[in-house]
Amino acid sequence: MSPSDLSDQSDSSGSSNSPYRLLPRHGGYRKLRSFQTAQLVYDGTLIFCDRFIDKRSRTHDQMVQAARSGVQNIAEGSVASGTSKKTELKLTNVARASLEELLLDYQDFLRQRGLRLWAKDSPEALAVRRRYQSDSSERSDPHHFRGATPEVAANTLICLINQASYLLGRQLENLDQTFLAQGGFTERLHAART
Repeated sequence: MSPSDLSDQSDSSGSSNSPYRLLPRHGGYRKLRSFQTAQLVYDGTLIFCDRFIDKRSRTHDQMVQAARSGVQNIAEGSVASGTSKKTELKLTNVARASLEELLLDYQDFLRQRGLRLWAKDSPEALAVRRRYQSDSSERSDPHHFRGATPEVAANTLICLINQASYLLGRQLENLDQTFLAQGGFTERLHAART
């Protein structure tokens, strides 16, 4: 197991015999499909921006930072969930908002250059979704961003951002329902003390 895998282990502290677990299992974000997709978007955005956006421009930095924020906030929220469901909800939503900002940048890129934005059900968008759903063994550049035209690269990333946003939306709904059903750290602390 690599050191980076160790940093993402679910916390297993606490007695398994106790009916109240003060710090529930948390972390494990690398297994989340939302994290994996956001990471794919981040990697693709780095390639895209280095190829098609002037490195000295503010847009380059903002796009890269928005993509990075999508990934990092999922990880931070997952790890913080042990003591704060509120923080997990907030950071997961920040990740989704960052990806929405990035989505607008890609749509602007296409519009400003007179390039076509693929329809949701276009053959190209459906092909990206099929490729996304299959576990590609070509991890370094599974969507061929290094050789794609600007139109294809931007549209592919738009498809992936939409997928990540959809997954984060479902994740937020699940977190909301779990919080309503089980409460958070304060409720567990009170239950354990009483």
